[in-house]
Amino acid sequence: MEGDRDIQMVLTLRQAAQGSHEAFGDLVRQHQTMVFSIAYHFLRNRAQAEDVAQEVFLELYKRLNQIESPPHLTFWLRRVTVNRCIDQTRRRKPELALEDVAEPKADSAHGDPLLSRHLQKSVANLPERRRAIIILRYQEEMDLAEIAEVLEMPLNTVKSTLQRSLLELRKKLTRKLGEVRYAIF
Repeated sequence: MEGDRDIQMVLTLRQAAQGSHEAFGDLVRQHQTMVFSIAYHFLRNRAQAEDVAQEVFLELYKRLNQIESPPHLTFWLRRVTVNRCIDQTRRRKPELALEDVAEPKADSAHGDPLLSRHLQKSVANLPERRRAIIILRYQEEMDLAEIAEVLEMPLNTVKSTLQRSLLELRKKLTRKLGEVRYAIF
């Protein structure tokens, strides 16, 4: 089954590169969740994340003939998405759209909503590269070598940046939550 899916993906990629709009649509459908997820967790704004995803897929359409394989496509999409998010944060101040305002929810049995809210705010306030590393590591569940490749950074730089970022997040959360200590990392 896995081999059949890989072969199908290679064929879809080849057809899209040859101009098949249907095949390109399949590529978008297969990868749009990943691209949007990275953009949304980086930008914390649905409209901006949708704009970034659209830019990324437009760029993909223009560069399809440069994509060598399905793994290269995934790598390329992640790298371009992170770079577009960084560009977006440098161009604009964050905006809060009405649809991005959270609705009141019942307490979740799966975690502390106060802690989650503080963690999200703290991650959003990290510098761009640090935020990208945290999102790719914990949201996209990428290993450190993959992150280093996507961000075009040395592996040891990714490791040390991740450690510093986690330490900074711990300190911020400890200050925000007072003496209550949570073991979240």
